[in-house]
Amino acid sequence: MTRQWKVINNACLQFFGKMNASISHEVKNVLAIINENAGLLEDFTLMVEKGMAIDPERLKAMAGKIRHQVQRADRIIRNMNEFAHSVDETRRKVDLGEVVAFMAALSERLATMKGVALEVTPPSRPIAITTNPFLIENIIWRCLDFAMAVAGPGKTVVLTADSGDQGASIIFSQLKGLSDVSPRLQFPENVENALVELLGAQIVINEGMGEIVLGLPEAIE
Repeated sequence: MTRQWKVINNACLQFFGKMNASISHEVKNVLAIINENAGLLEDFTLMVEKGMAIDPERLKAMAGKIRHQVQRADRIIRNMNEFAHSVDETRRKVDLGEVVAFMAALSERLATMKGVALEVTPPSRPIAITTNPFLIENIIWRCLDFAMAVAGPGKTVVLTADSGDQGASIIFSQLKGLSDVSPRLQFPENVENALVELLGAQIVINEGMGEIVLGLPEAIE
C-alpha cells in the first residue's frame, strides 16, 4: 500500500488543486457578472437623479439576473464544500450515481474549455458501494480527462453508473476517437494503476464499443 500512496501522493494534490482552481474561476465569473449589473444599477440611479424615467421591467430583469447568479454561486460553493469534505473519511458508503453526477458537475467548466459536452445517464435505482470518496473522485476525473481527449468528432462523453453481481461500474461512452488514439496518449499509466489497485478496481478499454469501463467492488478492503 505504501508504494501506491507514494505514486499517487503528488497526483492527489494536483487533482485537489486543479478542481479548486476551476471552482474559484467559476466564482470569479459569477462575481464579475454581479459587479457588471451593479454598475448598470448605478447608471440607472444617476438617470433617475437627472429626472429620466426608467422602465420598471429593466430593473426587474436586472434583479432576475442577479438572483440567478447568486443561485449559481450557491451551487458552486455547495459543490466546493462537498468536494472538500470528500477527504474526511477514507472509507464510506456512497451512492455511485450521485458521485458520477457530482463529478460531471464539478468538471463541467473544464469540459467546456475542451469543447466537450458531458451527459450523465442516471441509474434506475441507487447503487451503494463502500469506497474511498476522494480516491474514487480522483480516478473518475482521470478516466473522464482521458475520455474527453479521445471523444472524437462528436465531442460528447456519456457517463453511466451501473451495477452487477460483482460490484458496480462507470461507463464512459460515445468515444468515437478511441480507436484513433495516438501512441503518446497512454492510458492507464502509473497513477491510474496505483489508484485502481488501492480501490480494488479495474479499467477496461473497449475500442470497438468506443468506451472505457471503470469496474468497482461493492466494498474496498
